[in-house]
Amino acid sequence: MPIESVDQSAAAAVVVEVWSDIACPWCYIGKKRFETALAQFPHRDRVQVVWRSYQLSPETPAGLRRPEVEALVEMKGMPAEQVQQMFAHVARTAAADGLTMDFGTVIAANTFDAHRLVHIAGDRGDEVMAALFRAHFSEGRVVDDRDELVAIAAEAGLDADGVRAALDSDAEADRVRDDLAQARALGISGVPFFVANRAIGVSGAQPVDVFTQLLEKAYADAGPIVTLTGDADGACTDGACAV
Repeated sequence: MPIESVDQSAAAAVVVEVWSDIACPWCYIGKKRFETALAQFPHRDRVQVVWRSYQLSPETPAGLRRPEVEALVEMKGMPAEQVQQMFAHVARTAAADGLTMDFGTVIAANTFDAHRLVHIAGDRGDEVMAALFRAHFSEGRVVDDRDELVAIAAEAGLDADGVRAALDSDAEADRVRDDLAQARALGISGVPFFVANRAIGVSGAQPVDVFTQLLEKAYADAGPIVTLTGDADGACTDGACAV
């Protein structure tokens, strides 16, 4: 499948597309681990990262403001104590990676507009993604409330009025839907999912060394195009054609 909707600069040898959901704690952890690997990668200036939208629970009603614990108990049919134990395990894992997760304050949310916001942010999308994760998992903010999304965007340095106008329209909704469609076409059924040059994939919040291997292999495989030549003319160059 060709890479779609990627503004790949001439300097980028590796394009890493990351499908993730703001409501996914492992996506937050995976983002941190991948970025740790990228910061250590000697060719990081040749790597372009593209954040792709994914929704684990697209049926979640927007604006319900329901605690995540209650939502999971109902969705999974699990005892609240078991859900709390799961949350405690994830929070400990996150803490080991320097992240704070307070599941006692997390509000279940429909993340469609939050994904729109990441696309609206353009080249500030990474900062907005980080701010959304922090707002959702650490600060107990409601990330399907548009006023809250505008505030989060403004804190990340975006123009509040411009963001509000974009969110009140249908801006970037097609981009989110396209990301979701591409995920289905690639067979992605869980996130985070990292794809380098549409050739190498990593599923889940893997250890930093796995992401390092991803970057190294993708960079090694991204050699220059090999051109086969013959004796016959049949090309145009620099505005001229051999006839």
